[in-house]
Amino acid sequence: MDKKDYRTIRKRARIEYIEKKSRFIATVCPVSSEEEALSFLAEVRKEFSDATHNVYAYTVRENNLARFSDDGEPGGTAGLPVMEVLKQEELCDVAVVVTRYFGGTLLGAGGLVRAYSKSAKLGIDAGVISVMTDCTLLTISVSYELYGRLQYLLEQAGVTPEDSVFGASVSVTVCVRSSQLDALIKTITESTGGKASCTVLSSEYRPLAV
Repeated sequence: MDKKDYRTIRKRARIEYIEKKSRFIATVCPVSSEEEALSFLAEVRKEFSDATHNVYAYTVRENNLARFSDDGEPGGTAGLPVMEVLKQEELCDVAVVVTRYFGGTLLGAGGLVRAYSKSAKLGIDAGVISVMTDCTLLTISVSYELYGRLQYLLEQAGVTPEDSVFGASVSVTVCVRSSQLDALIKTITESTGGKASCTVLSSEYRPLAV
């Protein structure tokens, strides 16, 4: 599989949403193949085997797969709305299961669409929408005097520190898009008067939050 940038989620997550006493549980997971997606679906179905419905949708870059199921809900009111959320967010390599425990009140077709859509969106947001891209791990070392300035520069660049070590100086490790690496190093070097030490650690293909 080529390493083009694409939108996905960063981590597995779960949320719960109540609508007219019906309990909706959205579980989301990043996947890299249909086999992984099906394994995830089976796991969630087993966990919630007593649920009224376990609706799902997943998209996999490999072979451009997109599958969904209403799992007994009226056609077009459950699996399709979940899939539409994936499409609207332009996500790939993501599997979503929305589990429903019926609360005794019928929601109607429109209500079901809204409930499944909202549950899926909340779950995806909890999984942190990210861009899979070529990244570089970079360690920046500065004096304590320049630490505040470095924090500001990273914030302005939209870069979140992954690790900070406070010793004789402060060493901050960040993950930055490889395409932005040179510009970031240039900005830090110029803004600190050349007093910052930048060390490239490694290159990785990984998700960065959008």
